Amino acid sequence: MRVVFEDKELENLILLHQSKKYKRYQRDSKFLNALDRVFNTLQGAANTQELRLFSYLHYEKLKYVDLSSVRVINGRVERLLFREIEDGIEITLIELDNTHYGRR
Repeated sequence: MRVVFEDKELENLILLHQSKKYKRYQRDSKFLNALDRVFNTLQGAANTQELRLFSYLHYEKLKYVDLSSVRVINGRVERLLFREIEDGIEITLIELDNTHYGRR
């Protein structure tokens, strides 16, 4: 599947493991390894329906917005949000909300 990035800093984080905007994440090797795994899975999938076959992604099409998401690391709140386009996906951002799923 073709992957397009909306955010240049997010592209740098995923491809180069360097980003000024996501500095906190570039120092987290566990997160970066998981991000590589997720990104390679996204690129290798034929379409978004195939993402359902990978349980560790927890792929879901979000209600009320035109986005889908996959989990980066099981048990943590970071998710890659993306817009599905004709021939692939357009990654928009990593959700950074620490209160996600009721955490405070």
